[in-house]
Amino acid sequence: MTFSPPSPYHGDLWAGRTVGLLGGSFNPAHEGHRYISATAIKRLGLDAVWWMVSPQNPLKSKKDMAPIAERIASAEAAKQHPQIVVTDIETQLGTRYTVDTLDKLRVLFPRTRFVWLMGGDNLHQIDRWKSWEDIFYSVHICVMDRPPRHDSIKASVAANRFRDRLVHQEKAATLTDHPLPAWTILRIPLNDKSSTAIRAARLQEKAKKGKVRA
Repeated sequence: MTFSPPSPYHGDLWAGRTVGLLGGSFNPAHEGHRYISATAIKRLGLDAVWWMVSPQNPLKSKKDMAPIAERIASAEAAKQHPQIVVTDIETQLGTRYTVDTLDKLRVLFPRTRFVWLMGGDNLHQIDRWKSWEDIFYSVHICVMDRPPRHDSIKASVAANRFRDRLVHQEKAATLTDHPLPAWTILRIPLNDKSSTAIRAARLQEKAKKGKVRA
């Protein structure tokens, strides 16, 4: 089933569904995003994953950041999955911080179960996010841990804070049945695509073309 992009006016469409939230710059979107989304859909039993293309990540530089319309277009081209939905809902809501986005989503979609999806790298820095502990009490969380493996339990402030609320990956499909806070880590195979690497490759290609013209 293919869904329309979510907006604050489509709450009824998502009632009773379980939705993964993958927030990010998508600068650009690529097959790595699709890979972790498809894995989450399968392992967690999600009805859909929303790719929430952020207006501007507060922890990232505006340098080399493509316009949001361009990033949304790259996400639409890269998703290639009927259960992945690209949305600019944070722009519609006027939010920049995850905790604020989640607060508004819970009000607008009261009958939708949300799971926040993030990589192992974000688990290590989530304690720098605004009101980060409130995020764990707001939504179920799934960490996608790809090689090289991070010792997330020992190294992360957040993982240590909520160590006793960790749901084993073998029971990940039951994650939303657990009372908040509840989170899980999915150990998944490596997909080496990254937005940073893609941008670097594009810059190198432009540089080569410039030399040829010169």
